[in-house]
Amino acid sequence: MGATRAATPGGQPDDEQPVPRRLSWSRLGLLVGIATVVTGGGFVSVTEAVEGRTGTPAPSWSVPYVDVTLTPTFQFQDPGANPAGTVALAFVVADPEDGCAPSWGGYYSLEQAGTDLELDRRIAQLRSAGGDVMVSLGGQANDELAVTCTDTAELTAAYREVVERYDLSAIDLDVEGTAVADRSAADRRAEALATVQREREAAGSPLAVWLTVPVAPTGLTAEAVDLVRTTLAGDVELTGVNVMTMDYGAAKPATQSMREATEQAVRATVGQVGDLYEERGTPLSEAQTWARVGATPMIGQNDVDGEVFTVADAEALAAFARANGLGRVSLWSLNRDTACSASFAHVAVHSDTCSGVEQVPSAFVDAFADLGAGAPAVRVSDVVREPARQPVVDDPATSPYPVWRSEGQYPAGYKVVWHGFVYEARWYVVGIDPSVPATTGTGSPWALLGAVTTSEAAPAPVPTVSDVTERWDPEVLYQRGDRVLLDGLPYEARWASRGEAPGTLFPISPDQAWGPLFTIPGEPVGT
Repeated sequence: MGATRAATPGGQPDDEQPVPRRLSWSRLGLLVGIATVVTGGGFVSVTEAVEGRTGTPAPSWSVPYVDVTLTPTFQFQDPGANPAGTVALAFVVADPEDGCAPSWGGYYSLEQAGTDLELDRRIAQLRSAGGDVMVSLGGQANDELAVTCTDTAELTAAYREVVERYDLSAIDLDVEGTAVADRSAADRRAEALATVQREREAAGSPLAVWLTVPVAPTGLTAEAVDLVRTTLAGDVELTGVNVMTMDYGAAKPATQSMREATEQAVRATVGQVGDLYEERGTPLSEAQTWARVGATPMIGQNDVDGEVFTVADAEALAAFARANGLGRVSLWSLNRDTACSASFAHVAVHSDTCSGVEQVPSAFVDAFADLGAGAPAVRVSDVVREPARQPVVDDPATSPYPVWRSEGQYPAGYKVVWHGFVYEARWYVVGIDPSVPATTGTGSPWALLGAVTTSEAAPAPVPTVSDVTERWDPEVLYQRGDRVLLDGLPYEARWASRGEAPGTLFPISPDQAWGPLFTIPGEPVGT
């Protein structure tokens, strides 16, 4: 699996209408699944969970991936876009300038992701609604930390930084390409992970670790088997091995369907994982072994021509997982779980933002809806649009973004504060209250990012020019192009005017005489 930044512009295309989403938040709280089973505030290992279900397959854990740095941003915290409760956020990789520093996709430091992508706020919002996140480190693109960071102590610090910043109970190590055979990296990775796991255990916050690797229909390659062996030998408490049931290429016979190849690959992996644990002197029962294996298909059109994983295949995989007690089922990715638009020349396309097959939105994640069943249903209005606290009075002096105004004209990507929450416009919108639920059959133009925190403050506007010195005077007749200062901020006249003060509420309306010569953090470029 690879994370890429698409050139797809944000917002709602002019030739498309908002696509209704099927809201199914009954899967909130799916972290009670196999990775970390929550029981009365404590955590139970996979083996304990399986042993407690004599004769009954353990519930699978459904945790779809989200490509965090892909454009347009996928609002995983908003049930209008994401019907899954728990998601795997991908990918944390090595910073291109510092091989021991974690970054999101090589584009954002953890701190930058908190500001530029609102990642911390969105994670908090998902959790407040009963969901959770797992972070995936590695992926097909960029460099994995264990490969570039040759100092084990610094690698441990990098893993610790990610786990502690997002207060994680589970992480996923996605090892692909040449990294699978990198024995030195495998040794460092295992030592660092084992150290962080011991620290979290001592602190009362156990950390589940999944290892994600490529697979063929015949099972793990010899290199992948050695990688799992090295990880176990490094004393990592490995929650499970997740195999990427996708992009088989020449390893899959042309006559074999994706469903058949996936089931064969999983069964073969189960056998190999069982052998590896027995080799370590800790033999597992059949149920315990199945619980330590996961499967991740690439939904729709795979990267390999001719390989298409359909919605019917997803439904079959869900039934297969339930019947056998498969530990985990994921998908790549929620960003793609929708049909491609009419702008594509034909249906079968390779895209980061659509599946390339005919489907309704969220069809694939819905196919895995009842895996990890047992979580209570939660009404969307309870979670998002009717928070338990009373609406607060927004203070422009402390709000991190402009306070919403009914007359404001908001382009896609514009962020506002309303009743103590931050919202982002999905497409151009005027006059629609961000806190009001969307009407039946339509999607809200606003994505809820999360609550305003008590530590936030209003950002300072950033002037784009520095040579304006004249203060605005209500008695002066200004001509188009004249520049003035008001409250220390520069404006330029759009047309001749007298007595019309520059606007101080944002965004500036196009019918106001003065245009700002400064930017407000959070505004899309060019507004």
